[in-house]
Amino acid sequence: MKVLGIDIGGTGIKGAVVDTKKGHLITDRLRLLTPEPATPDAVGTTVAEIAKHFEWSGPIGCTFPGVVKGGTVFTAANVDKSWINADASRIISDATGCPVTMVNDADAAGEAETRFGAARGKSGVIMTITLGTGIGSALMIDGTLVPNTELGHLWLRGGDAEKWAAASVRERLELDWPEWTARVDEYLCSVEKLFWPDLFIIGGGVSKKADKFIPNLTCHTPVVAASLRNAAGIVGGALAVNRHREKHGTDGQSHVSKKK
Repeated sequence: MKVLGIDIGGTGIKGAVVDTKKGHLITDRLRLLTPEPATPDAVGTTVAEIAKHFEWSGPIGCTFPGVVKGGTVFTAANVDKSWINADASRIISDATGCPVTMVNDADAAGEAETRFGAARGKSGVIMTITLGTGIGSALMIDGTLVPNTELGHLWLRGGDAEKWAAASVRERLELDWPEWTARVDEYLCSVEKLFWPDLFIIGGGVSKKADKFIPNLTCHTPVVAASLRNAAGIVGGALAVNRHREKHGTDGQSHVSKKK
């Protein structure tokens, strides 16, 4: 099945058509900058540009950097606060004219890595940590997702952990790799004390430079880079459509309005 996967991030919105049976992109990825401010209308317009680029009229699986339940957003740490309590699935559906399924961005990446990536065929407790504008987390237990864990907001060094160890912090403070690696290590050790996972998977754009920090981590849990790299969110967003169809018999979480 082909689904348009959209990954909404704090700095960029990415999309591509996904083969959900094989778990890979079947078009080139398109990335547009996240609008500032990242209000629902502005983000909806940007997602609609991506859908138009692919001449897309089918189901869309869309990720969001916050807690998402039943298509409604409950937190918005790295986008405009007007998203809170918004019906995100309907907003994106109205903007694109397509049925839309919304899912937390890290949950999407974690599911994609479990089915088609670094954790394929593995059982146990697997934690995917995405390091980007913020920190996202996905907890999978024997292949089953525990949604909306939001462990980037664990208390660390006097505030949210993502304010201390996200990839954006390294860039903003111009930290060298050893300095930033120590911060990531401290964060992973904190998560480890709570969950004792069998595997950490590091996702986000920084996973492309895994050799610069993963070998120097000291936590007990094995740590690997996401094999789907920065496409994991796109693939996972598309997979959410299949999961929603199996559960509800529809391609999206909202009725489709005609695009204005």
